Amino acid sequence: MIVGFVGSGNMAAAMARGWRGELEGVLFTDSGSGRAAELAAEVGGEAVGLNAELATRADVVVLAVKPARLEAVALELDAARAVLSLLGATSLETLRRAFPEAREVGRVMPNLPVEVGRGVLCASGELSDELRATLAKLGHVVDLPDAQLDAATAVMGCSPAYFALAVEALAGAGSQAGLDGELARELVVETLVGTGELLRRRDPLDVRDSVASPDGSTEAGLEALDRAGAADAFAAAVRASLERMAG
Repeated sequence: MIVGFVGSGNMAAAMARGWRGELEGVLFTDSGSGRAAELAAEVGGEAVGLNAELATRADVVVLAVKPARLEAVALELDAARAVLSLLGATSLETLRRAFPEAREVGRVMPNLPVEVGRGVLCASGELSDELRATLAKLGHVVDLPDAQLDAATAVMGCSPAYFALAVEALAGAGSQAGLDGELARELVVETLVGTGELLRRRDPLDVRDSVASPDGSTEAGLEALDRAGAADAFAAAVRASLERMAG
């Protein structure tokens, strides 16, 4: 499969890195930033000068531009056979109107760990078995109704940044307590990786209860987080993301 990225920003780069060596070809365009050529050189793809050329050569066109550019870009991609959109707050209905001749039109909202093949990709629309299998090389694919994609993005698309903030905070506290900074980060990151695997098998409340013995140090830490409003802060982050998506 040949995949063409219209737009070469962070998410396009993450997907392209995750697919490195897995595709027949990868094409990139940009709006003049030079990022397409840089990314093509990095992953062994090709920078293409015109969106129209990319549309004729790619088996699937991945839209990785700002939603406000959809109408203008669609005019240049009328030859696209299959279109996969990364555009937030842009419905399937809108995409189908923009690409009436495409045989496949779908949406996918990935998160940054697709770069290492461990991402989550929430998808909706008409996706062929081949395209679905290609997406699965990047991580865990979840099919959702189109109306739920924005909520899913606020939860899984944004959360790597929240996890990174938590790692920074915990490692920083460890450093202040006397640990080497790099060691503190290693301890937190490896604990996060292991806890993620544990949470595949056990309920979050069960994990919390298993770590926090009565009157122990973890219980004291959880109480401090509760006083600081940690749970409310995460909920507020999701709400803020959804409000921003809605414009």
